Amino acid sequence: MTDQSPKGDRIAKVLSRAGIASRREAERMIEAGRVTVNGKVIDSPALNVTPADKITADGKPVGEPEPARIWLYHKPAGLVTTERDEKDRPTVFGALPEDMPRVMSVGRLDLNSEGLLLLTNDGEVKRRLELPSTGWLRRYRVRIKGSASEAKLDQLREGITVEGLAYQPMVVTFDRQVGANAWLTISLREGKNREIRRAMEAIGATVNRLIRVSYGPFQLNDLKAGEVEEVKRRVVRDQLGIDQRPKPERKRKTAQTGKKRNP
Repeated sequence: MTDQSPKGDRIAKVLSRAGIASRREAERMIEAGRVTVNGKVIDSPALNVTPADKITADGKPVGEPEPARIWLYHKPAGLVTTERDEKDRPTVFGALPEDMPRVMSVGRLDLNSEGLLLLTNDGEVKRRLELPSTGWLRRYRVRIKGSASEAKLDQLREGITVEGLAYQPMVVTFDRQVGANAWLTISLREGKNREIRRAMEAIGATVNRLIRVSYGPFQLNDLKAGEVEEVKRRVVRDQLGIDQRPKPERKRKTAQTGKKRNP
């Protein structure tokens, strides 16, 4: 029996693997007429391509995908995790070092949140790390105004529903009281938009500082605000099961906060 399945991979997957955009964003680029295949503008992602096809995105040739890479970035407060912001606020991607390749963030940290943000050049890696089924624990150091009783914190440990949105049980530890503030360590596996802030508000507490210190096996450790550090290829291979070609040694760079850069 002859295999009638089309050769190659879907165009959005190829763009994603090449670090152009996530698969969903690549589909939007295609629908907007920003992608050509063999000189012809395409308007549907329902197309398979092979290495023999010549692809451009926004007029630039799309090359062979590079090996998957991951960087740790210590996001400072005050940066938006997006490429372009409608309010013209400074962005994470505008603050990255000039010699960084085009990268995508794994999930987001909101404007006022700090700490570990994973970056990758591979859309499939981004998708895999964001999937709820991955189940990787995200751990945060959280400072709240005032304090919270163990009975209140037990509501978070048991799982809480806020405005009809159910949050899974969180691992919550009361660390210490410092003057008018208390420090907690909170771990969760979902990472819904503003989850910790909304859950704390629901028990009558206000978050005034939130720092993500780990994402699965990746740790913030002593990385300073604004610094970027590439994960060793051996760690990427071991954690994600991805076969890698040799990479440069891990380097640490400092992002230029406020300096715009086109991703």
